[in-house]
Amino acid sequence: MAVKKTTEEQPSDWLWTYQEEPHRTRRHQIIKAHPEVTKLCGPEPLTKWTVLLVVSIQLTCAALLRNTPILSWSFFLTAYIVGATANQNLFLAIHEISHNLAFRKPIYNRLLAIFANIPIGIPYSAAFRPYHLIHHKSLGIDGLDTDLPTKLEAVFLDSILGKAFFCTFQILFYALRPMAIFQLPFTHIHGLNLTVQIAFDCLVVKYLGWHSMVYFLMSSFLAGSLHPTAGHFISEHYVFEHVAPSTKSAPSSVAAPETYSYYGILNFFTYNVGLHNEHHDFPAIPWTRLWKLREIAHEFYEPLPTHTSWSYVIYQFITDPNVSLWSRVKREQKRKVEAAWTPDEIEGMDEIAGKKSQ
Repeated sequence: MAVKKTTEEQPSDWLWTYQEEPHRTRRHQIIKAHPEVTKLCGPEPLTKWTVLLVVSIQLTCAALLRNTPILSWSFFLTAYIVGATANQNLFLAIHEISHNLAFRKPIYNRLLAIFANIPIGIPYSAAFRPYHLIHHKSLGIDGLDTDLPTKLEAVFLDSILGKAFFCTFQILFYALRPMAIFQLPFTHIHGLNLTVQIAFDCLVVKYLGWHSMVYFLMSSFLAGSLHPTAGHFISEHYVFEHVAPSTKSAPSSVAAPETYSYYGILNFFTYNVGLHNEHHDFPAIPWTRLWKLREIAHEFYEPLPTHTSWSYVIYQFITDPNVSLWSRVKREQKRKVEAAWTPDEIEGMDEIAGKKSQ
């Protein structure tokens, strides 16, 4: 693998490759070596109770802060320490639920995601799911994977200040970018999500006041800003290995490591999203069983690159001239945009996984 040149010598481009994403191949290898991992697939009953607990915490905090000045340390620190951590947890609950891992029936998962959405203040759970499933099915594919930064972002934010701006406002980039790349149909679930959220927000303003509403919105913003748990957004797929970029016209035959796991304590608050290689390899395995997957298939995961601190990931991303929004693996491929999983797309997981993740 080529060592990256200095910033002055290095042209800006993505890390283009014609190799397929690694997770499908590794999934087959792991199932062949450890067929028992398929028994880990299926819904996790604990998820709905965790969602209920965190939503209750946020409602309690919002009620307690209803008369607290917004421009006060007590308001800000509560929003940063409690609110941002709680809403990041709810972001990732919605992520988990998008894979139908809370209930067996898909409609129950959709409804739970809408419920988890209410303290976030802005309706997004219904829109997140199809874009996220496409991210899994089309990892790194230009024009389909909306987790990839756009060229406009990469060009204009290619500096320390630009990257600091991106990290501070990354929740807005993740919220708006998908719709700028392509739009998916508005469904009845989107309508229900929108209706429930507007109704909830109106009730909050009417009975608790604007301070409580600002608490929810501030919690969401801080959760996707310079917050330790927000490091997962960058740590998951940005390439921190020093490799030379390759052009679209001459893609590399060796793909850089494009998914990184994190095994630290913040996984406790984030549905183990740090186990990201494990999650992409087996999206039908819920958060509570990802550690077991890693234990069973440790020989596959131990050699892979990892991060040890999400806070340091943010710092390194901003300050390291060799890491930027260009540091993403990209593939060129034309395919129909579909969000639904088909039974054979998680090949080798047998009928149990297919039934539990459809």
